[in-house]
Amino acid sequence: MSNRHLSRSIILQTLFEWDFPSTSSGQARVEEIYPVFEKNIREFAPGTNDRPFMDHLLRQVLEKKRDLDILIEKAAPDWPIDKISVVDRNILRIGLAELLFADRQEVPPKVAINEAIELAKTFGGETSGRFINGVLGAVYKEMGEPGKFDVPKAKKKYGNVPMDKLPVIRMAGAVVYARHESNIYLALVHDVFGHWTLTKGKLEGNESEENGISREAQEELGVPITIIEKLGENSYSTKNLLWRRRRSRGDWMTCAGSNLLTS
Repeated sequence: MSNRHLSRSIILQTLFEWDFPSTSSGQARVEEIYPVFEKNIREFAPGTNDRPFMDHLLRQVLEKKRDLDILIEKAAPDWPIDKISVVDRNILRIGLAELLFADRQEVPPKVAINEAIELAKTFGGETSGRFINGVLGAVYKEMGEPGKFDVPKAKKKYGNVPMDKLPVIRMAGAVVYARHESNIYLALVHDVFGHWTLTKGKLEGNESEENGISREAQEELGVPITIIEKLGENSYSTKNLLWRRRRSRGDWMTCAGSNLLTS
C-alpha cells in the first residue's frame, strides 16, 4: 500500500470511528476526533512522514463537512446523507474535499476520484465503488471536467448505447431578464459550486417546459415570469449514480418585468 493511500485509509478509519456513534446517539463533536486520529496513526503508520498531508485533509473535511454533505445530497438526491452508509459517506467527504479544494498539482481531480473509488473497493460494500464513482463523477462533470485530457481515457463501462435508447431526464432552463429604462438586468442563481448560473431544473411528470420553468423561476428567484420564446434544446449523455441517462433541456427567453427589480 502506498504512503498516500495509507494516509487516506487512516483518515477514513478516523472519520468512521468518529461518525459512527452519531448514527445512534446524535452528532459527534469535532474535538472528539483528534484522539482517535492520533491512535490510528500510532497503530497503522508509526513514524510516517506524511503527517502534514493527513492533518490538512482531515481539517478540510471537518471544516467543509456541512458544505460537502449538501453537495452529496445534491449529487445523489435519492440518498439523504443519513441513509448513506457511514463508510460510503465519509469516502465521499474525503473524495469531494480533494476534488474541490486540493492543490491540483499535488492531487489532480482524476486522482482524487480514483483514490476514493479504491477506498470504496477496499472498505465499502459490493456496490460502493460504483456509487462513489457515480456521485464524484457527477460533481466532476458539473465542474467542467478539469484535467480530463491529462490522463488516458478510461474504457467505457456502459457500452455504446445509442442516445435515443437511453432513459430521458427532461429539464428546462431560462434566461430571466428585466428591463428598466435603458438598462437590462439578468437574474442568476448561485449554485453549490460557487458559480453564478441560469435558473433551471427537472420537469415533473408530464409537466410542460413552459410550466416547469415558470415553477423553477418562482422557487429559485421568487418572481413570476412571462415566457417569450424558446431559444433552443440540448441533449447530452450523463452518468448519474449507477445509470447512464440522456438529459434533454429546453432553454427559454423569459421576462420578469419589474418584479425582478423589487424582489
